[in-house]
Amino acid sequence: MYKTLFNQRKALVFKQFTHKGWALFACLGRVVVIGVLSASTIEASTVAAKKPKAKSQQLIADPDTARTDKEMTLDDIEVTASRAPLALGQAARMVTVLTRDDIQAAPVQSVNDLLKYAAGVDVRQRGPLGAQTDISIRGGTQEQITILLNGINICDAQTGHNTFDLPCSLADIERIEILEGPAARVYGTSSMMGAINVVTKRGERKEERGKRIDLHLEGGSYGYISAASRISLSSLLFPLSSISANYSRSDGYSRSKAGHLNSDYEGFKTFFQTSLPSLFGEGSGVRFSAGLSTRGYGSNMFWSSKYDEQYEHTVKLFTALQSDIDAGSFHFQPNLYWNRSHDRFELLRGDESKVPYNRHRTDVLGANLNSWFDSPLGRTAFGGEVRREYITSTNLGEPMETPNGHYSHELGRTNLSFHLEHNIVMRRFTLSAGFMATSSHSTLHQESLRFYPGIDASLRLGERWKVYASYNESLRLPSFTELYYSVGGHKADKHLKPEELRAVECGIKYFAPRLTARVSAFHHHQRNTIDWVMDLTEDGEPKTGGEWRSVNLTKINTLGFEGEAILHASRFTLHFNYCYLHQQKGELPHLQSRYSLEYLRHKLTASLQLPLTEQLGFVVKYRFQDRMGTYTDTDGHVQAYRPYSVVDTRLTWQTDSYALYAEANNLFNAHYVDYGCVPQPGCWLVVGVRSNL
Repeated sequence: MYKTLFNQRKALVFKQFTHKGWALFACLGRVVVIGVLSASTIEASTVAAKKPKAKSQQLIADPDTARTDKEMTLDDIEVTASRAPLALGQAARMVTVLTRDDIQAAPVQSVNDLLKYAAGVDVRQRGPLGAQTDISIRGGTQEQITILLNGINICDAQTGHNTFDLPCSLADIERIEILEGPAARVYGTSSMMGAINVVTKRGERKEERGKRIDLHLEGGSYGYISAASRISLSSLLFPLSSISANYSRSDGYSRSKAGHLNSDYEGFKTFFQTSLPSLFGEGSGVRFSAGLSTRGYGSNMFWSSKYDEQYEHTVKLFTALQSDIDAGSFHFQPNLYWNRSHDRFELLRGDESKVPYNRHRTDVLGANLNSWFDSPLGRTAFGGEVRREYITSTNLGEPMETPNGHYSHELGRTNLSFHLEHNIVMRRFTLSAGFMATSSHSTLHQESLRFYPGIDASLRLGERWKVYASYNESLRLPSFTELYYSVGGHKADKHLKPEELRAVECGIKYFAPRLTARVSAFHHHQRNTIDWVMDLTEDGEPKTGGEWRSVNLTKINTLGFEGEAILHASRFTLHFNYCYLHQQKGELPHLQSRYSLEYLRHKLTASLQLPLTEQLGFVVKYRFQDRMGTYTDTDGHVQAYRPYSVVDTRLTWQTDSYALYAEANNLFNAHYVDYGCVPQPGCWLVVGVRSNL
C-alpha cells in the first residue's frame, strides 16, 4: 500500500529517426527517449524537467524500470520535495505517496488511521475516527511537522492537537505525500521533522467528465454511522468543480463512572473546489477551494485523569485562492489563504458553573509566492511568504483592554520567510540545494532573520540501484498554548525560544519488476526542544502528581534506521516496513515528559493484498509498536508504555459502479494505550457500500 515510488517509467527508445514529428510521440502516450540526444548534458535534463505535467513534452526519461502501467503514470506526478516542482522520479529526496486506490483499499475510517501504516509516522490517538489525534514523524512531536492541504499550510497556531482536523474526507483525496525529515526550505516554519501534503481531486479523469455522483455509506460497532456524497461537475466554464459532504457519528466505546457516554463522536465536513482557465495562456489557471469541518467528541480523561467526562468541540474553516502562471521561461505560483479555527474545551461536560470552559478562536491569513525558471544551469526557485497568526482566547495571550464576549486575551504574530533554491537534474544525478531565511514578530518577541540551509542529492547506479544523501536545517516556533496555557495544573513560559534541528540522512534503493527495497539511516540534533514536563521529585525525594511546565528542554540526539521491502508476486503483494529510533538526551531522570521524550523505539508494519477473484479482494495489515516513556495512571502511579500488536482486515467486492466491503479493526481485541489513562477501542467491525452514479 505505502509504495515509495522510484523512477518507474516504461520508455520507448528510438535509436534512429529522420523526421522530428513530435506530434507522433504525443499520440503514443509514452515518454520517449531519443537515443541520439546526450542525456548527460544539463541542457537535456532541463528540457526533461521543464514541464513534468505533460508526458509528451518530456524528452528525457530516467531509465529506471517500471513494474506496472499504474506506476508508470504515477511517476509523472509532481511532488513537493523541493521548492522547484519535479516529477516523483526526479526528486532527490524520498517521498512516500499514498494513491487514491491505496486509500480506497485500506481498512480505515479517517486519514489519521491511514497514516498508522507509514513506518516513520507516529499516530497517537485519544479517540477513534480522528476525534483527537497527534501525528509526528521520526520521534518528534505533533507540533514539529507541517500539515498541508493542496500545498497550503493548515497548521493550527493555537495547538498541534487540532492541526489534523481536515475539512475534507477520504472521498475527496487524490493522494497523500509524506516527506520525512526536516523541510524548512520547502515548507517553511513548523516543518521541523517533516511534512504531510494532502492533495484533493481536482476533477475526474477525461473519460469520466460530466456530472458524477459518488455515494458512500457505512456503519458498525458502537453505534458508528457515516454517510458521504461527492458531486463532480465539469463544463466549459468550470472544467474542474466538485462539492462534497460527510457526516459521521458514534456512541463511543466507553462510559464514565457515572454511566454517561464519554467517548462519543459527531462530525460534519463539506468541501468545495473549482478552477478557471487563466488569461495568461495555456498552462495557467486559477483554483478556489473552501472547506468546513465541525466536530464534537467526548474527551474521556484526555487532559486530566481526575475527570472522566471531558468534552471538546472544534470548528475549522479553510479557504484558499491559488494560481499557476506560465510566462515563458518563468513560472509563478501565488497563493492566498485564510484559516479560522474555534475550539471549546469543557472539563466538566455541559457544566460551566464549576469550571469555566476554555474557548479559543484562531485566524491565520497568509500569502506566498513560489517562482522558478529554467536555464542552461538547471532550475532555480525563489519566493517568500508572509503569515499572520492571531488568537483571541479566554486564557491564551495578553489581557485585552476591552474583553470581547467570551474572550479576554489576545496575541498576534507575523512570520516572514524567503527562500532560494537551485536544482540540477541529469539522467543519473539530481542535486537540490538552497536555504530559507525567516523572522518572526509578535507583541513580546522580535526574532532576527535566521538562515536554514539544505542540500539533497541522489545518484543512480546501474539500472537497479539509487543512492541518496541530504543535510538540512529547520526550526519550529512555539504554539500559543506552549507560550500561555497556565491553568489546570499547567504553567507555560511565554519566553520560549524556537526549536532548531540539524539532520543528515543517507540511503540506498533497489528496484526491480517484482521487488522494491530501500534502507536509510539518519541522525537528528535538536536544540531548545520544547516540551511539557513534570518534576517527579521534591527536595530530592520521589513524589506523585505535580505541575506541567512548558520548557526549552535540552539537546536531543536521535539516531534512526528505516527499511522497506515490497514484493509483487503474480497473485499477491507483500509489504514490510520497519523503523528504529534511539534518542540520547541530557540527564533528566526526575522529569516526566508529555510528548518529546515519548517516541516509538520500534515500529513494524506489514500488509498483504490478495485478490481472491476478479471482483473480490482481501487485505490484512499488521502493526507492532514499542513506545519509550512513561505516564501517570489514575492512581497516581508512574507506568511504562507496553508494546502491542494490532491486526486490521478488509474484504471488498468491487465492480465498475459499486463496491461492498466489510472490515475489522483491531481484529484480535488487543488492549493498548497511545496516551496514558486513555485505552483504545477493542475490535471494531464496519460494513459499507460505495457507488458511482
